[in-house]
Amino acid sequence: MTQLPIFSIPVWTVSEITRYLREILESDELLQDVWVLGEVSNLSRPTSGHIYFTIKDSRSALRCVIWRNSAPRLSNALREGQAVEVHGGIGVYETAGQYQLYVDLIRPAGEGALYQQFMRLKARLEAEGLFDEERKRPIPTWPKRIGVVTSPTGAALQDVLNILRRRFPIAEVVLSPTAVQGEEAPAGIISALQSLNEYVHPDVILVVRGGGSIEDLWAFNDERVARAIAASTAPVISGVGHETDFTIADFVSDLRAPTPTAAAELATPSRQELLAAIDNQNKRIKQAVAERLFSFRMRLQRENNRLKARSPFSQIRSLRQRIDELNRQIGTQFEHLLQMRRLSLQSLMKQLYSLNPLAVLQRGYAILSRPDGEVIKSVQQIETNTLLNAQLSDGSVPILARPKVIGNTWIEIQNEESKSQ
Repeated sequence: MTQLPIFSIPVWTVSEITRYLREILESDELLQDVWVLGEVSNLSRPTSGHIYFTIKDSRSALRCVIWRNSAPRLSNALREGQAVEVHGGIGVYETAGQYQLYVDLIRPAGEGALYQQFMRLKARLEAEGLFDEERKRPIPTWPKRIGVVTSPTGAALQDVLNILRRRFPIAEVVLSPTAVQGEEAPAGIISALQSLNEYVHPDVILVVRGGGSIEDLWAFNDERVARAIAASTAPVISGVGHETDFTIADFVSDLRAPTPTAAAELATPSRQELLAAIDNQNKRIKQAVAERLFSFRMRLQRENNRLKARSPFSQIRSLRQRIDELNRQIGTQFEHLLQMRRLSLQSLMKQLYSLNPLAVLQRGYAILSRPDGEVIKSVQQIETNTLLNAQLSDGSVPILARPKVIGNTWIEIQNEESKSQ
């Protein structure tokens, strides 16, 4: 009789074991960042937009998937029977119980050595500071002259020229032709750059080329080209290959564009920007003119006021006012002087009145005078029975003098009436 086990053995479902394997594979860091070499087979492009294929060697095959969002930039590098190196992460398709590679990068077989060479050069130039943002020059907003380094027969040139004509037709465009592929390309690119800087003096230089394999773009990974771009007097915009392509020229240039057409766009302002800038300048000019006119008006007003202040008419008005003021002062002084004269005259009149003999007569005195008018001042002037005239305050009367000396002072005088009595 068979003995039963003490503990029960767990039983997994297919889904559980598949999910468990998936978790193991997808948690392995090595398997999530792996390059795999093989030959493309069973290439399929369904309407969903995803791409399915297999890479194989002489012993094994590995299913691969490119999701729809990555397919447009990777599908051009895929051909049936092509030897490729694909990059991605290993996962499990649970429905079919298959492990597969989810691809995000593709390169032709043999590019691995070139890529390593590219990375070594990139690291060395980066350590020298050729890629530092501090050394990169700003791109001018309104370039008057644009230099272009590319092949005169390539499609990239026509794309660039079309963009420049549409966006900024007033700029002068100067082509410095060169080969952009092959062994002679690096020397040609360097010579084209030097010619533009030495003879044309552009405001900005576009170094452009259309897409291609890493071998096609290798001239732009040349160290001599990188140093020529860094030594350029004018700032350089690189537009080499497609958006996913990167070259040493992109890192050392002052600005990297994903495509040649994008390089032309980055080098020039858009029509809307130009119109906005013109409108802004118009507003600034109007404001400046208005401020200048206001300043001139204020200055003219000040000068006009100064001119009026120095005008003879202003001086005449001032002198007329001064004359009126002097007339008032003269009138006041004359009135004061006249008042003083009146007071002085009154004082003199009082003195004269006090000294007037007639005033003495008012007090009861009389003035004696001889018939001939001689005023009697002494008794010695009077003879006996002399007819004298006595002047009183209200008239005169005749008086007959009969002198009678009383001492040396008094005499007796009788008038005619006394005589007749």
